Amino acid sequence: MLEGKIAIITGAGRGIGAAVARLMVAHGAHVVLGDLDPAPLHETAGAITAAGGRATAVPGDVTQPGYAEQIVAAALQQGGLDIIVANAGYTWDVMAHKMTDEQWDAMLAVHLTAPFRLARAAAPFIRETARREIAEQGQASPRKLVFVSSTSGTRGNLGQANYAAAKSGVLGLAKSLSKEWGAFNVQSNAVAFGLMDTRLTAPKEQGAATERAGQQVQLGVPSQLREMAKLMIPMGRTGSVEEAAGPILFLASPLSNYVSGQVIEVTGGL
Repeated sequence: MLEGKIAIITGAGRGIGAAVARLMVAHGAHVVLGDLDPAPLHETAGAITAAGGRATAVPGDVTQPGYAEQIVAAALQQGGLDIIVANAGYTWDVMAHKMTDEQWDAMLAVHLTAPFRLARAAAPFIRETARREIAEQGQASPRKLVFVSSTSGTRGNLGQANYAAAKSGVLGLAKSLSKEWGAFNVQSNAVAFGLMDTRLTAPKEQGAATERAGQQVQLGVPSQLREMAKLMIPMGRTGSVEEAAGPILFLASPLSNYVSGQVIEVTGGL
């Protein structure tokens, strides 16, 4: 479905981003992958190319000025840009009354400002190319924006006022761009994930962490809370990263050419 398409995927070193990359390559795409951690990013890109796929790795921090332009330029060097999946992110959970400005700002930076910058960096190519295609063919080729959100953004969540606010904000970004860029045949949508099996939702006792602003940020969910959350899911289990990748593929494919401004919740029925 994606033969000849070039897709940017951020947060692609592991988890959902890596699963999306593998699935898109299986459907013919050339993927341009970003991640803060170079080692897993190059491992994912290397595995794809070793299997005969096409992958370009662009390590870097999506929250840093200039990175969005860098990864867009890398995609254009491969011949164009058809799909953007804004997936990079992490959690920094704390109750609102104890939350610092740093914890608040960090979540907005990675989950809201970074996706905005990525779309803005791609805008000149998308708009100018679409105008040319409309003049030459009468219609622009469809291009896709897929923003990764969370049920924390659609419903709120205990201890995640910062994350929930950012993930709610990115829904507004997706819906606004669907209106601003619809004339250029851009479909802008979001997926809101429930409890998926990633580093962010693994048992906190496993000790996964990421370093931000010079300090270690603990990732994961306490085991007791994780088990309680699973009990609320009608399907009775967490979702896999492969199950997360499927809805993103749909929104990135020709199957969704008249779907725009929408949010798909991926929750196992919750």
